[in-house]
Amino acid sequence: MTAESTSTVQRTANILHALGASDVTPESGLGVVEIARRVGREKSQVSRALKALSEVGFVERDPHTLTYRLGWQFFALASNAGQQRLRTVGPPVLRRLVGTVKEAGYLSVLCDRSALTVLSESPGRAVEAVGWVGRTTPLHSTSTGRALLMDRTPEETGHLLAGTDFSDAGPGAPNGLDDLMERTARARRTGYAVADEEFESGLVAVAAPVRDFSGRVVAAVNVSAPKYRAGGDLERLGRVVSAAGHQLTSAMKGRGRPA
Repeated sequence: MTAESTSTVQRTANILHALGASDVTPESGLGVVEIARRVGREKSQVSRALKALSEVGFVERDPHTLTYRLGWQFFALASNAGQQRLRTVGPPVLRRLVGTVKEAGYLSVLCDRSALTVLSESPGRAVEAVGWVGRTTPLHSTSTGRALLMDRTPEETGHLLAGTDFSDAGPGAPNGLDDLMERTARARRTGYAVADEEFESGLVAVAAPVRDFSGRVVAAVNVSAPKYRAGGDLERLGRVVSAAGHQLTSAMKGRGRPA
């Protein structure tokens, strides 16, 4: 790669980093002059780069304010990369989690209106490619669902769960949307969600959110077990599962890969 090509790639990367800064919102965006100031380049160079990025969907220009923001193609690429990284960093964290609690552990993502299991681990065994992997569970009656909903507003949750039959669950499940939101708020405060006989009688579970580089919840890690074996130890399980969620979040943000 020539020096000129390297400079072009670096300039493009710096522009994307500037648009993805924490103080830049989708509503505000950044103007060309401000972007040029942040990346230390001439305005004409930045304008040409933004035009090229806009043509392939990596940035968008607001027709009214003339400011720029990250585009749909950038987020699509980031989402795909995030899912690949999740499958890479997930297994070692699950192995350590299951080795600590001696109960089954799972990693799930939001899929339509359900939680889809993408990795699972059983005590004393390698990460499974069968069993719960590929299966979905409800959002309203599982700790995993609560962790995946943790950052959503009541309006967003209501829209997502419109038409859900709250009576179709275990004896400890929420009785409606308001009850679910109260339990979700409690999970947000503690950092983990607890489901006590919500999915089915005799089963307890604890889940914690996993976040990507932007801080968005992209997955949930959870442990489930028979109530007679783990029902009296849910607070400790919550702390351990929450720690696993933080480990995965750090890895998703590029702060090292769990070994």
